[in-house]
Formats: sequence, C-alpha cells, structure tokens
Amino acid sequence: AATQPWLLMYDATCQAAHEVAEKIQERNRCQRNGESATKLNVAIRSSLQSLKERIDQLKDLLLRAVSTHQITQLEGDRRQNLVDDLLTRHRQLQASYKNEGPEPDVIRSSLMTGGVKRGVTNPWLLEEPEETRGLGFDDIRQQQRRIIQEQDAGLDALSSIISRQKQMGQEIGNELDEQNEIIDDLTSLVENTDDKLRNQTRHVKLVDKKSTSCGRKLPP
Repeated sequence: AATQPWLLMYDATCQAAHEVAEKIQERNRCQRNGESATKLNVAIRSSLQSLKERIDQLKDLLLRAVSTHQITQLEGDRRQNLVDDLLTRHRQLQASYKNEGPEPDVIRSSLMTGGVKRGVTNPWLLEEPEETRGLGFDDIRQQQRRIIQEQDAGLDALSSIISRQKQMGQEIGNELDEQNEIIDDLTSLVENTDDKLRNQTRHVKLVDKKSTSCGRKLPP
C-alpha cells in the first residue's frame, strides 16, 4: 500500500530527531575528551532549527487535512499525539544541547520506545487503519462522504421510527379518552337506572300500604 505524504514526512522528521540526538551525543564525547566541538555545535543548532520547521509543517498539514476531511477525526487525533511527542522530543534535545537535560542516548531510547506513558513501540511506525490504508486524499474524502451519508440514512430511519411511535402513542391516548367517555356514560346510565329502581320500589311500597289499608275497611 502506498504511504501518504504526511506519514513519509513524519518518518523523515523522526529520523532527523535521531540524527540530532546522535550529533549531541558525539559533541558530548568530544567535550569529555577535550576535543573541539565547535563545528558540531553549529551543526546541531542548524539541525534543531530545521527539526522545528519540519514539526511546524507537519502541524500545518495535519490541520489542513482534518479541516478538509481528508482524514478521519480519529486518525487526526492519533497523528496529533505523534506531533505532540515530536515537540516534546525537540524540547528535550534543545535542553540536552544546552547541557540542561538528559544524555541524548536517553532521549533516543525514549524516541524509539515512544515513551513509557504510551506503552507502544515506534509510534510513528504504527500502521494506518485498514479503512484508509492505500487511499489517496480524494478516496478518503469520498469515503468520508459515504460514511456521512450512511449516518444520515440511519438518522432518518431512527426519526421515522420515533415518529411512528409518537403516532401510536397519540392513537392509544385517543382510544383511552374514548374508553373513559364510554365508562362515564355507563356510570351515568347505572346511576339513572338505580334512581328509577329506588323510585319504583317506593311506589310499590306505597301501593301495597294503601291496598292493605283499604282491605281493613271492608265488612267481615
């Protein structure tokens, strides 16, 4: 698979950091042996400046790639972590050059192991995700558009399901209202029927009482 230009530039920048570390280590050996290190100091200063420019260029290209959706946000975050590591290594190399930091071989070891905190080997040699490996910028852009279209389709389907559930809820609510109205009507009908039964019962009792009274007045 073809390697993307950014990754090629990143590998070259990491190699440049290794070379700076080796020059500083050589400079330190010369100083310990009492040899002149003037030329090495000039070369180191120039290399450190070039290294910083390379890192800044990586940052600019990465920002452009993320903003134009040439790479995924996840890949952008991964590459940003790599750039941050390079910036840290550059500061360490500057401190070592000024004899204010650890020996360059320690820095080189940290570079090769990616630092203890990361727990990975050669972070800049990590392979790209399978989804973007070997793809050019246009291909990645098309892939991003396809992913967005699929996400939009999923959101549309979810919205349709929610709308149907809302409609079902409204229909259930309407049916409950109708059932409540029927229950209210039945309650009123029962109450009316109960009132009529009570009235009929009182009427029957009254007629029965009058009938009994009339029967007592009849001659034996």
